[in-house]
Amino acid sequence: MREASLRRRLGFALLMSLMLLAPLASLDSAAHESAKLGKLGTVHFPTSARSRDAQAHFLRGVAALHSFWYPVALEEFRAATEMEPDFAMAYWGQAMTYNHPLWGDPQETDAARNALSHVTNSAGMTPREHAYLAAAKILYGQGEKRDRDRAYAAAMEEIYRTHPDDLEAAAFYALALLGAVQPHDPTALRTRMKAGALVQEVYRREPDHPGGAHYMLHAFDDPDHAVLALRAAEQYAEIAPGAPHALHMPSHIFLQLGLWSESASSNAASWAASEQWVRDRGLRIDQRDYHSLHWLFYSYIQQARYEEAKRLLQIMQESLPQFSTDDPYNVLYGLYVEAQMAAGYLTATRQWDMRETILSHSRPAVDVPPAASPSKVQSMTTLARTPALFAAGFASAMVGAPEWRVSQEQLRGVRQHIDGMDLPLLAALPEILEVQELEITAVAAAAQQRFDEAIETMTRAIRLVQAMPPPSGPPPVITPPHELFGQILLLANRPEEAAEEFALALRRHPNRAASLLGAARAASRQGDRLAAAKAYATLARQWAQASAQWPDVEEARLYLKEVGTP
Repeated sequence: MREASLRRRLGFALLMSLMLLAPLASLDSAAHESAKLGKLGTVHFPTSARSRDAQAHFLRGVAALHSFWYPVALEEFRAATEMEPDFAMAYWGQAMTYNHPLWGDPQETDAARNALSHVTNSAGMTPREHAYLAAAKILYGQGEKRDRDRAYAAAMEEIYRTHPDDLEAAAFYALALLGAVQPHDPTALRTRMKAGALVQEVYRREPDHPGGAHYMLHAFDDPDHAVLALRAAEQYAEIAPGAPHALHMPSHIFLQLGLWSESASSNAASWAASEQWVRDRGLRIDQRDYHSLHWLFYSYIQQARYEEAKRLLQIMQESLPQFSTDDPYNVLYGLYVEAQMAAGYLTATRQWDMRETILSHSRPAVDVPPAASPSKVQSMTTLARTPALFAAGFASAMVGAPEWRVSQEQLRGVRQHIDGMDLPLLAALPEILEVQELEITAVAAAAQQRFDEAIETMTRAIRLVQAMPPPSGPPPVITPPHELFGQILLLANRPEEAAEEFALALRRHPNRAASLLGAARAASRQGDRLAAAKAYATLARQWAQASAQWPDVEEARLYLKEVGTP
């Protein structure tokens, strides 16, 4: 199995190699009851295993699987089959490590089918075990992946209905539902809420179940529902502190609620742990968790910790040349993360005259590929760099430099190139690129005080983004349209309308610093000193660790000094 993937989400726990050797809690003589798995949580998964030790490895593998620690889960399931070569459910476990339903990287179908092919004697298996294996064979069967995902979810629902007391069936059914959700699916929210209800019950019945807490965070990963998972977010890392993903995952909920200190702490722990893991095991540098690095960077930006954010960007830029070309998907993900970070840093700090320097590592090395590109990887490389294309055009438009047209044309070329490409991760990209094109156009018009044109253009961008669900992490459009629209309306001396846009921006991205700052300025311009002071006070708390002497930070301090803290 690849050690790296397109959507690498692994964060690695400190001294994990030692934790793996931590003793398991004792199992009962039948080896079929619950097992407290030390650093991975508690699971209840009886099997027909004959060996107590094989069952222990199996349980540990299932617990690791619930926390998306796929490499370790695979190790544990393989250890179980080494001890008991005809242990059918351990082969089921091996197969399940090759499908990452919420990460978007390609399913390793052949490897999974190979694992399942080792189940040659099922005479001693229970009907429940037969059902789990049958569901896995559906997941890795013939046909389109999205069709197999839906069929697998239906099979897991049948297991859950047949065995209502099986918490594993409930958890894996919930995960199957989440994995079957497609972009632009009008029933996506309903499906996520159904999955959330399932794992809420798992969490209620077994508070230490890793899947109960983990999948709840995914189910309620949006600004309107995140509060439902706040307790689980606060406890997940304690439930499974030995599981890598558990260190990062709570930040999904913290980010949706605008809890930047908590988000930064979660991702700082995940990043530091991944560095330790790489050192301890002598792994390649590209095995570090750059996903948590990106989220840590975004959290620092919201806290105006720009110098620390800049250092993280430098780490990303210094790491990229050391990525192994043996895993092109991981290289592409690294390119995308670096471009996102560079674009985010430039747009947050507004150092427009430094755009070439800040984006120097992030611009595409090749032109926008033709429709019939000879290299899929070459095409994907350009797609990974689109955040930098946007940022270059956005910055040029801000200062009235004509190069904004070049970036806009490149974005349009990419959008036309990917039209019709059957890649799930790119499903929302055409709309994102169109929003970015419109934003560049609007900024260029506003820079020349053609505000009617800018407002009409931003209205189109708003319509597009309102049809898209809120992102589960840092916004892929870089500059959320409601926020930018508010800034343009302020320039047009329309503070009341600007305030409305900033309010909408903050509903979609709670406590996002630039939107809070815009809201404070809009309220001040309207003479609403109390509303302005509240927004500035929120920023002052959020910016408690801000880089010294930053103009926006000083603006908030001076306003509160004059008006007083509400």
